[in-house]
Order: sequence, then C-alpha cells, then structure tokens
Amino acid sequence: MREYLEFEKPLKGLDERIEKLTKSNSSKESVQRLIRILTTRRNQHEAELYQNLSPWERTQIARHAQRPSVLTYVNAFCQDFHELHGDRIFGDDQAIVGGFATFAGRSVCVIGHEKGRTLKERMKRNFGMPNPEGYRKALRLMRLAEKFRHPILTFIDTPGAYPGVGAEERGQAEAIAKNLFVMARLQVPIISVITGEGGSGGALALGVADRILMLTHAIYSVISPEGCAAILWNDPAKAPDAATALKMTAEELHARGIIDEVIPEPVGGAHRDPDSTATQLAISLDTHLQQIGKIPIDALIQLRYDKYRSMSAFATASAQSTEDPPETTIS
Repeated sequence: MREYLEFEKPLKGLDERIEKLTKSNSSKESVQRLIRILTTRRNQHEAELYQNLSPWERTQIARHAQRPSVLTYVNAFCQDFHELHGDRIFGDDQAIVGGFATFAGRSVCVIGHEKGRTLKERMKRNFGMPNPEGYRKALRLMRLAEKFRHPILTFIDTPGAYPGVGAEERGQAEAIAKNLFVMARLQVPIISVITGEGGSGGALALGVADRILMLTHAIYSVISPEGCAAILWNDPAKAPDAATALKMTAEELHARGIIDEVIPEPVGGAHRDPDSTATQLAISLDTHLQQIGKIPIDALIQLRYDKYRSMSAFATASAQSTEDPPETTIS
C-alpha cells in the first residue's frame, strides 16, 4: 500500500477513483476513456508537484519509510557481498552495515547506514542512528580496505548519531572525530553517496570522500530542520523555514561545490522505482571510480585535502573606527 506524504494528498483521491474504476472490470468505452482521462490528469498533477518542491517537501521524501537503503543498492548492483560485524571493542551496531563485495568487476568495501522498513526493523537498526561502536566498525572496515587496496563506497542515510547517555559514555564524539581524521588520509579512493538524510556529524563520519554524490531528493545538513528551528526560534513548527535557510538540497549543495554530482530520481522519489534509481547510481559510481582510480594516491589525498579546505565562505569587514576591533563573519 502506497504511503502518501502530506503534499501528495491531492493525488490520493485521483488514485482511489482510478483504482475503483479499474477494479470494476468494465469494458465500456466510456469507463475506459474516463480511466485514461483521470490517469493523464493524475500524472500531470504529480509532475507539477515534483517540479516545484520546497526544501521541506524534499526532506519528507528523503525520510520516506520505503526509501531504498544501502542493502537495497548492494543487492541491486553488487555481487558476493560479505557483511562483517562488530567493532572488536564493544559490540555490533545494527545501524551501520558494512562488508566487502564485487562491483563492476572490482572488489570494493561497502559501508552504510541502515534504517530498516518495518517498525521492528527500525527499532533493531535504532532508526539509522549509530552508536560509537557503529562508527568504530566502519573504521575497522575502512582500514581493512586500505590494507587490501580496495576502494570504499559509503551510503549515507541518517538523521544523526544517536545522542543517548550510553553513546556519550562510550565516546560518541571521539568515534566520529576519529573517522574524520582517518578518512582524510586513507590511501584508497573513497566515494560517498547521500541516499536519504545526511544529518550532522553522524553523516560526515562516513562522508569524507574524494567524490560526494547525492540523490535528487536527499538532504545534507549540519543539523535537522527541527533542531535548527528549536534553537533559532524555540519553535519546532518553523522547521519548513529552517529547511529553506539551511540550503540543504542537492541542487543547492551542488551549486556551492559541496557535492560533486546530483543523481536523478524517478518522479515521486527513489522509492517509486528503486531499480531505475539503482541503475543510475551504479553508472555514476562506476564512472567516478574509473576517474579517481587513475590518479596517483599521493595526488588523490592532496586533492581530498584541498576539496575540504575549499568548503568555506567568509567575509572580513573593516573596523568602524580605530577603537573597534575588526569583525569577521563566517557562513
């Protein structure tokens, strides 16, 4: 059964009418003509909706319960996937899955956030919010990949790292910081894909890469719209305004040089046609792997360093008087 997002509600009535007429099995030309008219109207309306999406509406699509996950993509275009478990320190975090597989004829390390589909699966996966052991598992796999010279593919889809007391006690901040530090210097090609939500340091801990790709309706931000609204306006209801202010959509981030490519999704989002989305993603991944695979590793690490050093914008204003110190604003 299809789940309708809030802005998709106008389509629900048309879908129900079409379904009712279709189930009537009427062979009358008038009924068949009405079905065609309603279907055309419905498709046109959907196309118009998706051509004018707001950042908040894109956020809803990025969070859709049926959105494809890392395991969906691995099963679609990888072979011989062998999942590895545990961080060898505390335990195995189900919010991050990882292992080794064959992609386009080459051995790769695959790591990604997994949210699950049903409520039971989501609880098992902690709704895609990793604990420190998840990030340490990911780091262990990255170092294995470096040892055997395998490229790394990461798939990002998390609202953020789990903020629970236990996670903080076990070193959540240190685990994320360690991943950033190590990924910046790993001597293998790294490609990251934001497939859904890219939330805060919980996303960036898998996102220090040579190439960053984003699906059309994915989001990537330092904080969730709800969290931003609560801090700035003390009102979570202003989340739509925060989503606009954060400049978190794929097109906006691509224009600012934060990401390298926007992967198109079918009308309605990746969950409407996971197979075609996986095909588009596989083509892009293969292309980028071929490109960065030709770069000497020392040069690749320098390019990675330069890439992140350039991700900033600042302006320095001159002092109003000799008594006032200069003010610097950073955005």
